[in-house]
Amino acid sequence: MDTDETRQAEWVRAAVDRYAGPLTRYAALITGDLEQARDVVQDTFVRLCAEKPGTVNAHLAQWLFTVCRNRALDVHRKESWMKPLSEVEMNSQASSDPSPAEHAEQRETASELLGLLAQLPQNQQEVVRLKFQNGLSYQEISKITKLTVSNVGFLIHTAIKTIRQQLKTKPIVEIP
Repeated sequence: MDTDETRQAEWVRAAVDRYAGPLTRYAALITGDLEQARDVVQDTFVRLCAEKPGTVNAHLAQWLFTVCRNRALDVHRKESWMKPLSEVEMNSQASSDPSPAEHAEQRETASELLGLLAQLPQNQQEVVRLKFQNGLSYQEISKITKLTVSNVGFLIHTAIKTIRQQLKTKPIVEIP
């Protein structure tokens, strides 16, 4: 293997290490199926192998999420059905090992927030997940979803405001 091929392989390997988990979660939200999501992510990285690092490196996350989204939407259209990830599947992607008490609290909070998030319109869910689960900027989300940056900001703002309102109206349970 020559030096360029070695650098290319290391670059792709680093991208896989960094983005495989987040891309799989994102694709699973679109396809509704973890195995299909894994196939979509594999296709995404196969396409990355054909790219030169210099052409994509400046916007690698955006490029990966865009390719992944487009492929996942193609798969979803082809299959024409969608089911949400189960909590077990979502937790199987977790990378940290909190204490049992922290885990229980995080799980309860996450479950509550995911339940509230699931009640939002699909476009709000998508931009919130891209922002907070994947750490993408408004501009990156804009390019991935083909929405304007201000529309992305509006959708995120509206989603957060709605979730906050729902949390405020939730009755407080006191433990005796």
